[in-house]
Amino acid sequence: MIQSDTQIPMVDLKGQYLKIKPEIDSAIQDVIDSTSFINGLPVGEFANNLESYTGARHVIPVANGTDALQIALMALGLKPGDEVIVPAFTYIASAEVIALLGMVPVMVDVDYDNFNVSAAHIRKAITNKTKAIIPVHLFGQSCPMEEILQLAEANDLYVIEDNAQSIGAVHTFTDGREQQTGTMGHFGCTSFFPTKNLGCMGDGGALMTNDDELAFRAKMIASHGQSKKYIHDVVGCNSRLDTIQAAILNVKLHHLNDYIEARQTAANRYYEGLFDLPSLVLPRKMPYTTHVFHQFTLKVTDGSRDELKTFLASHGIPSMIYYPLPLQSQQAFADIVREGEQLNTSELLCQQVLSLPMHTELTEEVQNFIIEKIREYAEQ
Repeated sequence: MIQSDTQIPMVDLKGQYLKIKPEIDSAIQDVIDSTSFINGLPVGEFANNLESYTGARHVIPVANGTDALQIALMALGLKPGDEVIVPAFTYIASAEVIALLGMVPVMVDVDYDNFNVSAAHIRKAITNKTKAIIPVHLFGQSCPMEEILQLAEANDLYVIEDNAQSIGAVHTFTDGREQQTGTMGHFGCTSFFPTKNLGCMGDGGALMTNDDELAFRAKMIASHGQSKKYIHDVVGCNSRLDTIQAAILNVKLHHLNDYIEARQTAANRYYEGLFDLPSLVLPRKMPYTTHVFHQFTLKVTDGSRDELKTFLASHGIPSMIYYPLPLQSQQAFADIVREGEQLNTSELLCQQVLSLPMHTELTEEVQNFIIEKIREYAEQ
C-alpha cells in the first residue's frame, strides 16, 4: 500500500541500475583497467552495436545530443542566414544550434493530437532561404516522416531528425517498409542523457546517417576537423563519447527492447485507468509509428493543470511540464527567430500539458496510486 507521504520518483535510475549492477560495474572496471579513457574499444563497439540495432549505416558517437545537432548542420554545409524549420513546441536544443551557427530558426506549429510537426505545417514556412528541416520525434513516437521526406525532396531540403526522445520507435511507410526513427533523414541525432530511454551515466550523444560522405564529414568535424591526426581540413569542434559512457551504453543497449516494453506496459496502465476522465486528453498513438513512451503526457483541458500538479505533489507524486513556454516566447530567440505561421497550438499545449512518472521500474502498485489520486482530484 502506497502512503501519501511516500516520495515517488519521476524517473528511477537507481532501480534500473541495481537490476543490471554486475554488468555495469564490470564494464566500467574493464575500462578503468585498460586506462583507455578516450576513444577506447567500447566506443567503436557501441557504434557498431547501435548500427546493428537501428539499421543505420553509420553511427558517430559524440559528447551529447546538442553537439550531434550542431555537427549535423555543420556537416551539411549550411551557412549563416540559411533558414532551418523547427517546431516551436520542443526542447530548446533543436533551435539553439541553428541560432548558434548564425542561421535563422523558423518556428512552425505542431499537431495538437500527437505533439509532432507535420508536413502541412512545414509547407507553410518554406521560402527560397529554407535549407533544412529538423523534425523532432517528441515524447516517444515518430513524426509523419513519409510526408515530410516527400516534401523535403520536392523542395531540395535536408532533413535532420531529432531523435533524442524516441530511440527504438519504428515508422511504417505506406508500402510496408519499416525504419527506426533517426535513420530516415540525412542525419538522425540522439542524446544519451541519463533519463533518456537509452541513457548513460553522464553525457553522451550520437549522429546516424546512411550517407558515407556525410558520415566522413561528421566524424571529421567532431574531431577538430581532422581528416587524419594533426591534419585539419575544416574548422570543427571537440565532441566525443568517453569510453566509460560507451561501455555503459553497450550494456544498456542489450536491455533497450525490454525497457521499451516496460514503458509501453506502464503507458497501457495509464490508458486503462484514466481514459474516461473528461478533463484529460491522453496521448494519442499514431497508426504509422510505434510509441516508446519517453514521456506520458496528458493535456488538462479545463484550466486546472497547475492545480492538479500541486495536488499530486501534496501526495508525493511528481509531475513535469514539458514545456512551459514555446520556443518563440523564449527571450533567447527574441531577435533572431522567424515564425513560419501562427503558433496557437504550441501556445495552448504549454498551458495544458502535464507529464506523469514514466520509467522502466514503474510498478503496478505505484501506478494504481497515481491513477487513484488523479481520479480523486478529477471527481471532487
